[in-house]
Amino acid sequence: MAKGHRSQIKRERNAQKDTRPSAKLSYARVSVQKACFVLDAIRGKNVDAALAILEYNPRYASGLVKKLIESAIANAENNNGMNRENLYVAECYANKGPTMKRIHPRAQGRAYRIEKRTSHITVVLDEK
Repeated sequence: MAKGHRSQIKRERNAQKDTRPSAKLSYARVSVQKACFVLDAIRGKNVDAALAILEYNPRYASGLVKKLIESAIANAENNNGMNRENLYVAECYANKGPTMKRIHPRAQGRAYRIEKRTSHITVVLDEK
């Protein structure tokens, strides 16, 4: 049995929607494990401190996350009217995306599989 009318269910779902500013990068060509090294370094930090950390982090994922934070900051300022000085990284996580399977030829007719992993990276900001 249904738990109410369809419009009522939609209304309740939209009432619980998170209004914090966020940005999401889908199908990033970096594995979840490598992206999490960068995300762990900035979680809970002020946005300016997080951008400074990412500027000098040598990992490939740091460039992707830096652009993502800048996008989330722009969303916070333009859509929510928040002040940049009060923003901090409330949540940041990487979820597994689809894996591209490739074949690498080896000796005596064998083939090894290469897995090119992707991830979906999400950054959520909040005000202090």
